[in-house]
Amino acid sequence: MTALGGGHGLFASLSALRRLPIDLTAVVTVADDGGSSGRLRSEFGVLPPGDLRMALAALCGDDDWGETWARVLQHRFAGTGEMNGHVTGNLLIVSLWELLGDHVAALDLVGRLLGARGRVLPMALTPLQISAQVSGLYAEDPERLTTVLGQVAVATSPGTIEAISLLPEDLRPCPDAVDAVRTADVVVLGPGSWFTSVLPHLMVPALAEALVETGAHLVVVLNLAQEGETGGFAPADHLAVLLGHAPGLRLGTVLVDASKSAALADLEAVAATCGARVHVADVASDDGGPRHDPEKLAAAFAEILHLLGGRAPEGR
Repeated sequence: MTALGGGHGLFASLSALRRLPIDLTAVVTVADDGGSSGRLRSEFGVLPPGDLRMALAALCGDDDWGETWARVLQHRFAGTGEMNGHVTGNLLIVSLWELLGDHVAALDLVGRLLGARGRVLPMALTPLQISAQVSGLYAEDPERLTTVLGQVAVATSPGTIEAISLLPEDLRPCPDAVDAVRTADVVVLGPGSWFTSVLPHLMVPALAEALVETGAHLVVVLNLAQEGETGGFAPADHLAVLLGHAPGLRLGTVLVDASKSAALADLEAVAATCGARVHVADVASDDGGPRHDPEKLAAAFAEILHLLGGRAPEGR
């Protein structure tokens, strides 16, 4: 199985998927330009390591070894000096990139150190910049489109994101990531920040082509809350935007939380246009926060796999 995404959304899906008896690969967006990742990217010209680090932490086991290394990897330095805000895992990953000169080999080595229950790959070998067309920034002309550059700027824009693209145009896809999509039985996309963590995968030409041509059953996991980048979006809007950025994409299953039952008819109508069925399950955390519960999400994934009968391509 291959899971695509970034940040907290991918962390949620990986925390669930590592509980299942599957071979798992994570393909991670590399467009972050804020915080510790942005500083390291700017200073050393490397891929932003933060989302890759979070994916590796999510794949750590529940034993003492895994829990300890997950905490170490996620440790953020305090203080008032230059180390303030940097994260141990980011520094470790960048150190190995410099020593080995190979992004994938370094991530594999970190995974071995952690005992990670899966593999973590960048979606591209080029540090990427998100470019968004945003409307609603001018009261006198609300339909006027403005180009907003950078992950942080796009994620915090007060306007409405209409479309995204990636720079540079001659980006280098990660061959291992493309192969992971092409050879998977099941591919999971989402949840996460829709425009800055999920949709960027569809903007990498080789990866988008692999998603269209793969024989894998494609599962889209919808967000629990519609805030920030997708404020005001209904579940059907999330799916429609995804399909609008990836013409020709055929989905297998759309996973939505049971709390969205009132919006089910519209979601099913959009899902039908791409050949998908909607799977409703209780996957939200019991504390009321907009977070997926790892055990509930794992149970939902297990049920989807059971329904596929172990023959994912025929389930599309």
